[in-house]
Amino acid sequence: MKTETKKKTEGSAGKTRAGACLILFSGGLDSTTALYWALNRYQRVQPVVFDYGQRHRIEIRLARKTCRRLSLWPLIIKVDLRQIGGSALTDEKIKVPAFKKMEEIREGLPPTYVPFRNGLFLSLAAALAERLGIYDLICGFNVIDSPNYPDTTASFVRAMNRAINEGTGARFSRRKFRIIAPFLKLKKSEIIRLGLRLGADYSYSISCYSGGEAPCGRCSSCLLRQKAWEEAGARDHLLERLKKEGKI
Repeated sequence: MKTETKKKTEGSAGKTRAGACLILFSGGLDSTTALYWALNRYQRVQPVVFDYGQRHRIEIRLARKTCRRLSLWPLIIKVDLRQIGGSALTDEKIKVPAFKKMEEIREGLPPTYVPFRNGLFLSLAAALAERLGIYDLICGFNVIDSPNYPDTTASFVRAMNRAINEGTGARFSRRKFRIIAPFLKLKKSEIIRLGLRLGADYSYSISCYSGGEAPCGRCSSCLLRQKAWEEAGARDHLLERLKKEGKI
């Protein structure tokens, strides 16, 4: 299996691109934008998709499809977080909360939080990146108009960056790992606008927590996505594709 895909050196702005990066790719809005952001900046981009026992497993298949359409070959890492549980995304006994409008979404830790998920993902990604000799780890974390997840914040990214550089061979080297989260200070609508400028195709990006390809329209992720597309002043590529295919 290919692990890296070379991209031509000429960028849209005529700048020389950086060497290689590894991107945490779920296939959702944020990570899809991050993927196009990385392709615009790096010669080689290696997507990593996590199969962690999530309820919405369709995101794995469609994440692969998005990658193939860009001539990328993602690595799939399996880690069964159902053994830990404690989240509506990994425990079928816990219901995914449904809402009629954004105002009903409460502050605080949501039931869809998967305990330390991004910490685990970054640790595994760092181990893989160390073996591949890749030092930039790209992720689409953001905190503005997003659920209150503690493992998507700037302070979390800084702490994980320190831990990775202390706990890997980078501790004995001048070359250090960098966790790059370019969207931390952006709203979802701003992330979408950036992606559209980069030519991003969101036709196969899945946000819904309920497990289907068609959005349920009631979970927090669906409501946030709908709001973001409306604020961006554009039509959701996923909905447009599903309509053409007669799936909604």
